[in-house]
Amino acid sequence: MKRSLPTRLFAPFCLLALAGCSLLASNDRHPITIYAPQARISADPAWPQVEWQLAIAKPAAARMVDSPRINVRPTPAELEVYRGATWSQPATDMLEDALLRGFEDSGRIAAVARIASGIRADYKLSIDLRRFESDYAGNARPAATIELNAKLIHSLNQRVVASRTFLLAEPAAGTEVASVAAAFETALGRTTTELVGWTLAAGQADWQASADRR
Repeated sequence: MKRSLPTRLFAPFCLLALAGCSLLASNDRHPITIYAPQARISADPAWPQVEWQLAIAKPAAARMVDSPRINVRPTPAELEVYRGATWSQPATDMLEDALLRGFEDSGRIAAVARIASGIRADYKLSIDLRRFESDYAGNARPAATIELNAKLIHSLNQRVVASRTFLLAEPAAGTEVASVAAAFETALGRTTTELVGWTLAAGQADWQASADRR
């Protein structure tokens, strides 16, 4: 089976150019391509309109996951990277940006911001990004695989309101890096949509329960 030039995880790696373009790095004769997935969501009519405010904490991840390198898992026991390709930013930054935009574009929340902004939030969304990789899983073509655990935390008493693990695998149309990147764009959009909807529903349920007790 022919695959798109992965290289071992700790092999030398170069910086890449913007998606669809390529550059020659200094003293390097091999072109490098940068991929920048743009996740988009469509608000579900079933999502609640909420009055509370949300702070998004910087997602946490292991060093091998939180990297500009595009990871590929040809077998369960191997983790490699695609040669001549990279993300425009580390996986946690892509996820954080997608979530912030997703909540803002949903039009369903009073206010949302990164936790570093100092917003006086009612809830905090904490995320542990476990996987962000192209996984063959025994198939001829890989799937863009994103796995994360999310916790919605009440800001006042640090109570965990809800916790859920999300796992999404979007099959790539082919084995080429461009096909894998396109699958990641879809996977990131779907993951963001599910996470936004879940957060709004879980937060609103807790907000309403607290109001009923008052």
